[in-house]
Amino acid sequence: MKKILSLVLTAGLLLGISACSSATSGEQKSDSGKKVTLTLSTPDPDAASVSVAAKEFAKVVAKKSNGSIEIKVHPNGTLYGGDPSAAVKQLGAGSLDMLVLSTSLYANFIPEFSAISIPYLFDNKEQFVSFLNGELGDELLSSVSELDIHGLGYWTRDFRQITNSKHAITKPEDLKGVKLRVPNNPLWVEFFKGTGAVTTPMDFGEVYNALQLKTIDGQENPIGVVTSAKLYEVQEYLTISNHMADGWVVGINQAKFDKLTEDQQKILTEASEEIQGWALDYDTKEAKAAIELLEGEGVKVNELTSEQQKLFVEVSKKAYPTFKGLVKDDEFFGKILEFVGKSE
Repeated sequence: MKKILSLVLTAGLLLGISACSSATSGEQKSDSGKKVTLTLSTPDPDAASVSVAAKEFAKVVAKKSNGSIEIKVHPNGTLYGGDPSAAVKQLGAGSLDMLVLSTSLYANFIPEFSAISIPYLFDNKEQFVSFLNGELGDELLSSVSELDIHGLGYWTRDFRQITNSKHAITKPEDLKGVKLRVPNNPLWVEFFKGTGAVTTPMDFGEVYNALQLKTIDGQENPIGVVTSAKLYEVQEYLTISNHMADGWVVGINQAKFDKLTEDQQKILTEASEEIQGWALDYDTKEAKAAIELLEGEGVKVNELTSEQQKLFVEVSKKAYPTFKGLVKDDEFFGKILEFVGKSE
């Protein structure tokens, strides 16, 4: 009898331990499998739009996965030394887990990405988003697989605007003789040369001092950069020109993506899609607040009318032969122009 009682107690104890073990294990798992921790790098400071969106992305992923996926956001390019080309290579090699980087920088590896930033290619943000989420955008996103990167999706970025210390810009001729800082990229150089501007490629870190010393007269960037870099201290005019688009590629190392369960892969993809809309709303609100801030600082703000913008579109079209050479795929270039209604 004692032996039977002992066996019963032992069995009960083992069942209790097993139940405890299962409960503990359940705290560390979700329907999506074992807990996974991923790092996500962004190129801009903590308070910048892309980093704010990345942190929101991490929250959405944690919620959708019931905590089975943790994403740790590292802003300001800290995990790759601020070198975007190195970042793409590290992402493909697996030394970076995830990366949000602009489409224009991916153009250094896949020339077709240059097409997105052709000046005045897109009439408005709605057309741009439609392109990103359409067949041609998908084709571009899929192409990063050749770099051993899986593209989860795109986030939008504000169109670029022009600031200067000379006068308001309302037509291309207003830029004639204006010494304008541009990135060291033929898309920018060719377009602004066509307006008569004196293009001056320069690292952005040097721009504030150059504006202050009058070495250059102006620059162009999304409006959030104008406020975050306090360029209003050395610039008098802001023109809402919306002259170039740029997007963010949300990428993850292909091998690490392949190791995730199907549920986890789906969660990351859906969260990226959800943040696209969230970031678009956030940037719209931020741009409005930025204009109010700039006007409060004494900056004179003007927005190009549709008729004024058409004059700049014509300048861009004259440079299409050069832009086509940068894209290096005549058929793809033609498809994009057809999509936006600007066929040659």
